[in-house]
Amino acid sequence: MSIGTVEAMIDWVENHIEEDPELGKMARHVGYSEFYCSAKFHEYVGVPFKEYVFRRKLTLAAETLTHSDLRIIEIAMRYGFSSNEAFSRAFKKIYGCSPNQFRARKPKVRSFDRIRVM
Repeated sequence: MSIGTVEAMIDWVENHIEEDPELGKMARHVGYSEFYCSAKFHEYVGVPFKEYVFRRKLTLAAETLTHSDLRIIEIAMRYGFSSNEAFSRAFKKIYGCSPNQFRARKPKVRSFDRIRVM
């Protein structure tokens, strides 16, 4: 698999981040098996596909919390969390506080930026 194909996988994830990107759909997009895509994604990116998606969603959600007045439930739904509670648990796992506390404090977002393999 070429680096260009890995970049295409990352681009696909980034373009579908609000649609809950799935490994199978990404694999079909680039024309390889799910297993092969998963292995190569992890090899080149350094984290498994699901972890990359999870961290990117939370980074984008944190940025949205900081730069918008959207309700927390709207942000949770935008990034594919099933409920406010699920979003709050995931958010607290990464940022150490609830989305409400984060918004009130407006700290610098510890981001998990888009990976570039080129």
